[in-house]
Amino acid sequence: MADQLIRATAAEGGIRAVGVITTRLTEEARRRHQLSYVATAALGRTMSSGLLLASNMKREGSRVNIRVKGKGPLGGILVDAGLDGTVRGYVDNPAIELPPNESGKLDVGGAVGRDGYLYVIRDVGYGYPYSSTVELVSGEIGDDIAHYLLTSEQTPSALIVGVFVGADGVTASGGLLIQILPKAARDESLVQILESRIAKLSGFTPLLQEGKTLPAIFEQILGDLGLVILPEIQMVRFDCGCSFDRVLGALKMLGEAELRDMIEKDEGAEATCHFCGEVYQASGDELAQLIQDLKAESV
Repeated sequence: MADQLIRATAAEGGIRAVGVITTRLTEEARRRHQLSYVATAALGRTMSSGLLLASNMKREGSRVNIRVKGKGPLGGILVDAGLDGTVRGYVDNPAIELPPNESGKLDVGGAVGRDGYLYVIRDVGYGYPYSSTVELVSGEIGDDIAHYLLTSEQTPSALIVGVFVGADGVTASGGLLIQILPKAARDESLVQILESRIAKLSGFTPLLQEGKTLPAIFEQILGDLGLVILPEIQMVRFDCGCSFDRVLGALKMLGEAELRDMIEKDEGAEATCHFCGEVYQASGDELAQLIQDLKAESV
């Protein structure tokens, strides 16, 4: 099934739902960063969360940055996701591995750490970005993002994200965001119905492994609550805006002395993009040209 995002409403617009499948893009991130099992799950969950959060933004070019900084051995996670369906991200320690947790699942909470902070920055395309910081509640990503939505945006939300990764790579990844808007939040019976149904779910990836599509998942949870699935199916993908020209621009900022040192010691320079793992090589001649450009600009 292709990576995609679908939106829906229910309860006459009082419930907002977004579902996303990120299997292929999470596998691409795993390969690019050579991630361990638990690092794949942590980054995949965060990338799905980023796409779900970005999906509710309105202005073209809007993006969400999520940084998870716990005290566990994984270090930090950084994800950048856009309303356009693009996402990229990395973890500080991609090779870290841990035994399964008590439930037999990948111990994302233990890898991330249950003490620490979640930082969310929303760039709405104009003015200053909005930033929020909340404490981690579990390190499992989904719980932490839901806590952020409730604390910072006062929106009761259920966020279910998951990644299944085996010996052959990622075979299921994605997530579901259900939000109860103010006009529906006053209906206690509706809230209780949703809470009960969500609590019965064993996770998101088991639904994908059963062969369920996003519309079928929406139908299972919201089908008798006035479900309306919006017609647009948005494709999502791993995408990084890095380029050789940007690398040269960054190298140029180092200044003439540093560039000459690179030429003399290494006969060039190598740079790796943190977000996608792409490696760029700049030759000594290319660095020499940067020096010439700096001299010309100083005249």
